[in-house]
Amino acid sequence: MLRPALFALSLVIAPMASAEPPRVAVDIAAVHGLVAQVMGDLGTPELVMTPGASPHDYTLRPSQAAALEAADLVIWMGPDLTPWLERSLATLAPDAQSMALLELPQTRTMAAREVAIFDTPAPAPSPDSPLDPHAWLDPDNAAIWIGLIADALAGIDPDNSATYRTNATAALADIAALQAEITARIDPIRDTAFIVFHDAYQYFEERFDLSPVGAIALADAADPGAARIGDLRDILIARDVVCVFSEPQFNAGLVDTVMDGRPARTTVIDPLGVDIPLGPEFYATLMRNVAGAFTTCLSDG
Repeated sequence: MLRPALFALSLVIAPMASAEPPRVAVDIAAVHGLVAQVMGDLGTPELVMTPGASPHDYTLRPSQAAALEAADLVIWMGPDLTPWLERSLATLAPDAQSMALLELPQTRTMAAREVAIFDTPAPAPSPDSPLDPHAWLDPDNAAIWIGLIADALAGIDPDNSATYRTNATAALADIAALQAEITARIDPIRDTAFIVFHDAYQYFEERFDLSPVGAIALADAADPGAARIGDLRDILIARDVVCVFSEPQFNAGLVDTVMDGRPARTTVIDPLGVDIPLGPEFYATLMRNVAGAFTTCLSDG
């Protein structure tokens, strides 16, 4: 589901007065990794959210507020993921250029699922439906963003435009190879049923044609009620669920509650990549880790 850009790209490109690369602030580590690929040796983006913190509700540390205040360009997912940053931009960086990736018309977006058992009938998405903000888990989106990030940086810093575009070309080749690699790894498990803890993987599931049957928590990660736990226990058996995934940010005990001794494996999967070092290799490592969690838990033997 595409939706029009609401506020995303306030890039009235004004070249900087000097050849110094722009100062770039980003919200999550996946975006940091993509920007780092495009900037290369010219500079390093500033991450203004501590890895592992909830992106939905966050208070800036003084050093992070200072980095945001100093930024020439802010590249972030958008208010659907980090609403606190919208407020901080208005007060700390009103003159910075801003690119909200989820708001760009080129971004492939999907409505958040409103039911935790995925084959349960749900209302049809409307323009007002909540957005699933985990769009970085679709490598096609990452490729789109790489090009737009390069355009933005080249517009601000024309002296280094050739470098940004060369780096972007290399990054696009890497993402294409990564997608082919993950497709091959996922192919044997496409039809294997699983349950996720947090409904954060819709973009990955759609891109690589996986077979999820439900989530313990919806996109807001709120704890499930007794009725949902009962439904999930029933579907574990009815759909021959092989794996129930947990996440490092949430209560793993709920996975045990849902499984209740039923015959399924469990493993940890992390859509944010909390333990991955920041840098140009972050995105590829994150995607390989997500793919690896799926293939390890869903494969036979």
